[in-house]
Amino acid sequence: MTTHVLILCTHNSARSVLGEGMLNHLAGKLGRDVQAHSAGSAPSGRINPFAIEVLGNAGIETSGYRSKSWDEFSANGAPPVSIVITVCDSAAAEQCPVFFGGTGGQPVKVHWGYPDPSNAEGGEEGKRRAFELTRQAIGYRMLQLLALPLQTLDRRALQTALVEIGKS
Repeated sequence: MTTHVLILCTHNSARSVLGEGMLNHLAGKLGRDVQAHSAGSAPSGRINPFAIEVLGNAGIETSGYRSKSWDEFSANGAPPVSIVITVCDSAAAEQCPVFFGGTGGQPVKVHWGYPDPSNAEGGEEGKRRAFELTRQAIGYRMLQLLALPLQTLDRRALQTALVEIGKS
């Protein structure tokens, strides 16, 4: 059974998109049945071009990416989300809608914060560096998530493991 992971950030234009791209890419390479999705509470309507650039430079397919609302994942027919990861502090503080979990209950929620690479100093090169470093940091945590026995962990153990990953 596919484990669906929803990665949230307020605007769904940078960090959450990097998370979606990295998790799907790494899950595919490792043969794990995990599907990442990203969304935002107030989607910007566009993906930051630096996010697309750094994912593309890492060999990750980005066609079809779009900035979308988290409401799509609480609607009828939405994938059954098992894990929700917030990647920006403002999204972590917001009241999330109800997501229907893949195991029939609410998904496990965790916050893995990253500074917004869109705010990096140093012009375009500074932003490019910040996006690449954020992509790498997110990828490191996604690899740790994929190393977990997701199909056999109970809710409490999964929550504990995800919180620990967020500390690394």
